[in-house]
Amino acid sequence: MIWNKNAECMSREEKEELQLALLKEVVKKAYEKVPFYTEKFDKAGFKVEDLQTLEDVSKIPFTTKDDLRKAYPFGLFAVPDEEIIEIHSTSGTTGTPVVSGYTKKDLDIWGECAARAIVMAGGSSKSKIQNSYGYGLFTGGFGIDHGAKTLGATVIPMSSGNTERQLKMMEDFQSDILTCTPSYALYLAESLEKKGVKPEEISLKAGIFGAEMWTEAMRSELEEKLGITAHNIYGLTEIMGPGVAAECIERNGQHIQDDHFYPEIIDPKTEEVLGEGVKGELVLTTLTKEGMPIIRFRTKDVTALRKDKCPCGRTTARIDRVTGRTDDMLKVKGVMFFPSQIETALLSINGLTANYQIHITRPKHLDVIEIKVETSPELFTDEMRGLDALEAKIAHKIQNTIGIRVNISLVEPESLPRSEGKAIRVIDERNFD
Repeated sequence: MIWNKNAECMSREEKEELQLALLKEVVKKAYEKVPFYTEKFDKAGFKVEDLQTLEDVSKIPFTTKDDLRKAYPFGLFAVPDEEIIEIHSTSGTTGTPVVSGYTKKDLDIWGECAARAIVMAGGSSKSKIQNSYGYGLFTGGFGIDHGAKTLGATVIPMSSGNTERQLKMMEDFQSDILTCTPSYALYLAESLEKKGVKPEEISLKAGIFGAEMWTEAMRSELEEKLGITAHNIYGLTEIMGPGVAAECIERNGQHIQDDHFYPEIIDPKTEEVLGEGVKGELVLTTLTKEGMPIIRFRTKDVTALRKDKCPCGRTTARIDRVTGRTDDMLKVKGVMFFPSQIETALLSINGLTANYQIHITRPKHLDVIEIKVETSPELFTDEMRGLDALEAKIAHKIQNTIGIRVNISLVEPESLPRSEGKAIRVIDERNFD
């Protein structure tokens, strides 16, 4: 099933013609209505009339997260305040929050995009969606909520937390789609196991998980424990929220709603636009957003772009699974790697769970990595025999994966902290002063 065939299945030629027309319109609006863009374009020597082809997008200067922070709170709004009817914001844990404002039309488009994502996961107007993303300034809960209502599905607005009540509602209301972060979905799965509830005893058929990076190994674990198909969804406060892209039933990349968002992949160092299938940093431009148009935003998410037609019938461009962020890449002992590489290595070994933490310290000016990982209840016994050998096996596997030696500490089940939102996987305690 496809929610909007006209938009999701149009030919590449029609799509590019539409994108160019929308780009010209939004760039002109940004220049005329947002002083930030007026100044930025003028400083870069870019004129609105320079945009004649899609390739000309590369002439436009980038927008960064620092730019958005400097504009806090409403410096990038392109409409009068009275036309903004909803506001969302990042947490601000790493600096000044980024604020995003939405007009009525913007919310309609958000609902449309999120509805497409729900349908991609097998949802319909008959679905009961247990929405366990957080509501509030975070875009997750409201994004799925807007999409479910646009679709005409039943939304159960659980928000995050209160796990016992989550499980009760899941059983009593017969929820068939679960939406939350993948780490919280895993916690819910573990909680069901502890209650003795088997996957076939609940009604879940699909999960739509995002807001943090996760691996194919975690997908397999979630599907096995919950008896579902697990789908990736992508969004970011700066652009819209969940629904910018999502996986269809083929799960061979996330379909970008490219009639509303123009995607590019660039080399993060040279800023050169890269070709199809080449991994780099995702850059997005909002094509239809009224309240706060964003031009060439550097997401820092590492992926690749695909434009071939998907077997599902959709012709929208797709992005590969995001493997990391250019600002989340770790550098230890001169070696660069993503935390997701460690997760993939861990979950390839039987007897381990997807709950782990990476601790990085620098005693005596030398980097040390310790990875704490929970074992399964069956493996963790009082005798502890064989665990030393398993720790050595894991350390060897990870060293082969990232190229440096690590220390492994196997810990008992449920001993690492759980998160109802985004999981904290990396604790870097190095002092670089």
